[in-house]
Amino acid sequence: TEFEAGTSPTQPQQGRRKNLEFEPLSTTALILEDRPANLPAKSVEEAQRHRQEYDEMVAEAKKRELKEAQRKRKEMKERFKQEESIANAMVVWNNDILPNWENMRNTRRVRELWWQGLPPNVRGKVWSLAIGNELNITPELYEIFLSRAKERWRSFSETGSETEADDGASLADRESSLDLIKLDISRTFPPLFIFQKGGPYHDLLHSVLGAYTCYRPDVGYVQGMSFIAAVLILNLEEADAFIAFANLLNKPCQLAFFRVDHDLMLKYFAAFEVFFEENLPRLFNHFQSSNLTPDLYLIDWIFTLYSKSLPLDVACRVWDVFCRDGEEFLFRTGLGILRLYEDVLLQLDFIRSAQFLTRLPEDIGSDRLFACIAAAPMLNGNRKWSQVSSSKQKKT
Repeated sequence: TEFEAGTSPTQPQQGRRKNLEFEPLSTTALILEDRPANLPAKSVEEAQRHRQEYDEMVAEAKKRELKEAQRKRKEMKERFKQEESIANAMVVWNNDILPNWENMRNTRRVRELWWQGLPPNVRGKVWSLAIGNELNITPELYEIFLSRAKERWRSFSETGSETEADDGASLADRESSLDLIKLDISRTFPPLFIFQKGGPYHDLLHSVLGAYTCYRPDVGYVQGMSFIAAVLILNLEEADAFIAFANLLNKPCQLAFFRVDHDLMLKYFAAFEVFFEENLPRLFNHFQSSNLTPDLYLIDWIFTLYSKSLPLDVACRVWDVFCRDGEEFLFRTGLGILRLYEDVLLQLDFIRSAQFLTRLPEDIGSDRLFACIAAAPMLNGNRKWSQVSSSKQKKT
C-alpha cells in the first residue's frame, strides 16, 4: 500500500497518536509532538517549555470561549427581557389604553409608557389616533384620488402628456412631480429592497404618493415625502397610511417645510437656536463661529421626520414620541443628536461638521439617543417651545 506524503510507517509517534484523546487539528498542537525519528530528540527543558506553551494556549482559548458564551448569555437575557417588556406593554395598550383612548392618552402612566417606544403591532393604530383625521379623509376618497392618479399615469404613458389641466398645478409641475416620484421611490430605504421596482411595496408607495399629488396639487410631490409615506405603509393598511400621510403633511411645521415657506422655516430655525444655546452653549458657540447654521442639517432631518437620517427602528421610536408631543419633539430630537455627538462635533470644522450631520453614524442606539433627548428639556427660562416658536412667528 502507498503511504500519504510526509508520513513514514516507521514513525514511532504513530502508535502514540492513536492513544491521544483527540487528533491535533492545528499547527499549535504540533508543539506537543515528538520530532521525527531522523531528527535529534527534544531536550527535557524544551519539551516542558512546549508543554507549558500549549497549556497556556489552551487556557487562553478556553477563557475566550467562556467570555463569548457569557456575552451571548447576557445578550439573550437582554433580548428576552426586551421581548417580555414589549409583550407586557402590548397587553396594556390593547386592553387598557386603546379602548379608552381619549381618557387615557394624556395620563402620566400612558405618557411614560409611550416614551419607552410603542410595541410594533400597536404602533400603526396609536399613530393613526394621535395624528388624527382633521381633514376627514375617508378610504373612499383615497380610492377616488388613486383612480385619478392612475388615469393620469395612463395618459402619460400613452401620449406623453396630460389631458386634464384644471386642478391648480401647471402641466410642467405635474410632470416633474410624477418623474420625481419614480426617482424617489427607487431611493427609499434601498437596503430593505421592498420599495424598489419589483419589490412588494413598490406599487403601494407609488399609489399613496400619486394619490396625494392629486389630492393636494398645490403642494405636489416634494423630495423626502417618499420616506414618510414608506414608514406609514410599513405600519398601516394602505388607505389608513394615506389618511395619516395627508393629515401629517397638513400640520403647520410640515406644511411650512414642504411648501418651502422660507420665512416660516427661518422662524422655526430661530426658535430651535434659542433652545440649542440654552442646552449646549459650547457647541452653539462653536457652530456660530464656524457659520454652521441649522438649515444645513435640520432641513434634511425635519423633511423626512428622521426616517432617512436615523436607523429605521430608532426613527420609528422618534415617530412614536413625535405623535405624542408634536413638532416640538422633532426639534428636541435634533438637540438630542447634537448632545450625543457634542464631543465629536467640537473637534470638527465647518465642512466636516456639515458632512457628519448629513450622514450620521449608522450605529446610533435608541437608548443612548433617548437619554440625550431626555437631557435636553425644551425650556428657555420658563418659556416652552410653543411660546418661543409663536413669539418668533409673530415677528415680521
